Amino acid sequence: MNLPVVPPNVDSTAARGASPKSGRTASRPVAVVDIGVSSIRMAIAEIHDPIDGRGEPAIRKLETMIQSVPLGRDVFDNRRLRRSSIEAAAKVLQNYRKVWQSYGVDESRDVRVVATTAVREASNALAFTDRIFVATGLTVDVIDEAEVNRITYVAVMPHLRRHDRLYDGKTVVVEVGGGTTEQLIIRSGNVLHSRSYRLGSLRSLRALEEFRSGASKRRKMLEQHMQRTMGQMTETIRRDTAVELLALGGDVRFAAHHLLEHWDGIGLAKLPIKAFNQFVDKVITMDSDDIVRRLGASFIEAETLGAALLVYQMLAAEFSLSHLYVGDTNLRDGLLHDLSRGFDWTSDFANQIARSAITMGRRFEFDETHARNVSQLAGSLFSQMQSIHDLTPRHKVLLSVAALLHEIGTVVNVRSNHKHAMYLIRHSDLFGLSREDLLIVALVVRYHRRAYPQPTHDGFATLDQNSRVAVAKLAAILRLAISLDDRRTGRIRNVRVDASGSDVTLLALGVNDVALEQVSMQENRGLFRTVFGRNVRLKCDARKRD
Repeated sequence: MNLPVVPPNVDSTAARGASPKSGRTASRPVAVVDIGVSSIRMAIAEIHDPIDGRGEPAIRKLETMIQSVPLGRDVFDNRRLRRSSIEAAAKVLQNYRKVWQSYGVDESRDVRVVATTAVREASNALAFTDRIFVATGLTVDVIDEAEVNRITYVAVMPHLRRHDRLYDGKTVVVEVGGGTTEQLIIRSGNVLHSRSYRLGSLRSLRALEEFRSGASKRRKMLEQHMQRTMGQMTETIRRDTAVELLALGGDVRFAAHHLLEHWDGIGLAKLPIKAFNQFVDKVITMDSDDIVRRLGASFIEAETLGAALLVYQMLAAEFSLSHLYVGDTNLRDGLLHDLSRGFDWTSDFANQIARSAITMGRRFEFDETHARNVSQLAGSLFSQMQSIHDLTPRHKVLLSVAALLHEIGTVVNVRSNHKHAMYLIRHSDLFGLSREDLLIVALVVRYHRRAYPQPTHDGFATLDQNSRVAVAKLAAILRLAISLDDRRTGRIRNVRVDASGSDVTLLALGVNDVALEQVSMQENRGLFRTVFGRNVRLKCDARKRD
């Protein structure tokens, strides 16, 4: 089933990027696939990189497709994906592959296939991904809730930047899916809170399916079922200022298309709550066949429409809103943005992660001045030692987070604070970090003192070799940064790294005496020597700082 093709002049990414005067290179086609609860969706687009290397790449969608595959029904009922459903998914992906091949997409670098709630919660998720690989040669990336929130943030921020009221105020971004509801709370461009809730339209319907009742009673049962989660969603939103609601789901876009005569489905639409409530009240009394026949919905849309819209309605009522905003963005838009940037994290996104880490640190009463100093020093060492460690900018962000949070375990127990900090980080919901990212950060913090990485340590052996090596390298650098602020005075702010000799020399700029830091460095440089095979020396350089 083909969805409408986005017009060639639509370029939401370019609106934030390079000047219209700058030329662009020839485009390259890319494809992304989202394996969801009730369907598998694909988007094919072409990406134009700025010819001068500045600004954002431009993204133009070429084709979008959707095919029904009821994976969620299997998982929500039996926790397993049926063989027939797995084979149906494989067939859809085989067909999608033929389509993107006709566009000349390079599968080795320009295709990403992700799976969300249904596959993530299936007890036989590995059997699913292995079967897809055998049948199609495609690797399915089963992304967790944190990754979904990150991609949602990437996709929605261009909208917020173009609307002062949403960007400057407090905006609650909500997307109701078949299995989960994603929530971001953003104020002045900063993420205050992000979380996924096990409140999905199909999940809710399956939970109540055994109860046969009339339309009014069914609605009441749905509201009761949703109310507990709704309370969790709203209690995180401080009522210190007015709230705007930005709804992203396909169900609410369907409603907007019916209610707003002049909305072309591009950008944001402002939807009056009064009209929206009337539409929801109408839909919730209809069965799927009526929705298809009377409203022109597809069977995929009709199944979950009423339940999904009810969540948005209840949220709007909670904040007594007179309107809500509806956005045209989705998970595939965020995936396309990732492909356009080569999966690098933007500086803005890295700052959001750091803000989340600082918020967490304050919760555990960390020494913020020391943590910030260590983070700044660690970042400087990382940048200057690039030729030594050969890690990516993404690893620099993870090191920064580890530096900020390396002492939060002291709130539990000073003696084993590194182990307690690892536990707290690993079980946190830091914005923007996947479960694997969190594990890497937690292990780097685990090794900021005392023990060296060992295969027997919890979590370490579960990482692949590249990630294990990265943990060791980052922990080694973190130990050096901690030593540089051993006196917790922040007097060492700038360090120059000289790696031209057999040893690595750190020059503390603008400092007359580093005797105490040298003692700490001697105690903490062992891991660096083990990992990189080079000794570290600390010297002072009392000349004026750079």
